[in-house]
Amino acid sequence: QVQLVESGGGLVQAGGSLRLSCAASGRTFSSYAMGWFRQAPGKEREFVAAIRWSGERTFYADSVKGRFTISRHNPKNTVYLQMSSLKPEDTAVYYCAASPSWSPAQAMSAASYDYWGQGTQVTVSS
Repeated sequence: QVQLVESGGGLVQAGGSLRLSCAASGRTFSSYAMGWFRQAPGKEREFVAAIRWSGERTFYADSVKGRFTISRHNPKNTVYLQMSSLKPEDTAVYYCAASPSWSPAQAMSAASYDYWGQGTQVTVSS
């Protein structure tokens, strides 16, 4: 079992930055690939970024590539999402998730993830 708790969301102006954190419980955190997804009102949940268990492989949605960076610190059981050059269209609830498998196709699919956090709201004003 892995329990996930996100933090770091808030209100920021367009062009600003935020860093989201996701703290995981459970001794097997380092064996899971971790992902970030987001869901805006009235829209489907969409993939944002993923990182392999060891941290050496990452994968991003085209919409955030070059602006967002995913990282993890396994001794602290934490995964991060550094978001820069934020745009109003980045406004959403952001969720972290844990998956026992890894491949680019699996990383992009919410169905690959077994555990989810409760989400943290990010609002970008224009």
